[in-house]
Amino acid sequence: MGIRVKGAAPPSGHNRRAALFGVLLLAAGCAAAPKPHPASAPTRDIVVLLPDNKGKTGAIIVSGKGGERLLSKPGQAVSVAAGGPPDKPFLMTREEVSTQVGPALAALPPPPLQFILYFRNDTADLTAESREKMRQVVQTLRKRAPVDISVVGHTDTVGSRSYNYQLSLQRSEAVAALLTREGVDPSILEIASHGKDNPLVPTGDQVPEPRNRRVEVTVR
Repeated sequence: MGIRVKGAAPPSGHNRRAALFGVLLLAAGCAAAPKPHPASAPTRDIVVLLPDNKGKTGAIIVSGKGGERLLSKPGQAVSVAAGGPPDKPFLMTREEVSTQVGPALAALPPPPLQFILYFRNDTADLTAESREKMRQVVQTLRKRAPVDISVVGHTDTVGSRSYNYQLSLQRSEAVAALLTREGVDPSILEIASHGKDNPLVPTGDQVPEPRNRRVEVTVR
């Protein structure tokens, strides 16, 4: 159709989850019996920018032949005819958004969930608070019936790279074992180790940081 939608200045975040949602809708045709006419009206599409599940909105650029438009506000939309430039952006009301894209939104899978579990220094033992949090993780998994779960271990920067890789692997394997014990199918668990790389709290080398001694459980 010659229409391009690209991101522009998405907001940052730890999980790097995209904060924009563009929905492309084909305009509905007339339901009455068609009548002969010299030329059919060009198909028009609507692109609407919606916030993510956390209420954050980024921005997108809608491009067509001969021009482009920036959408940067929630509910902002633009109409585009096939082979032509985008029209001037306009705001859709909540009722209009619900009518136009409600069924499409309802059909989307739920967004990923992430849980962070912390560990005692230089061990694969969960802190007391994270042992309690495991109950919440298990309850959520049972309600959601996930298709895929990633379990990624991390450490702080104290020690060698090879040592911390093994330690964070032990942490992710310990959490995976707890989930399996609670009835989670091992085949849907993806276990990984990042060691001292990708800290939650950036520090220099050989810095003890409790918030980096963690396992991130992501449910998709």
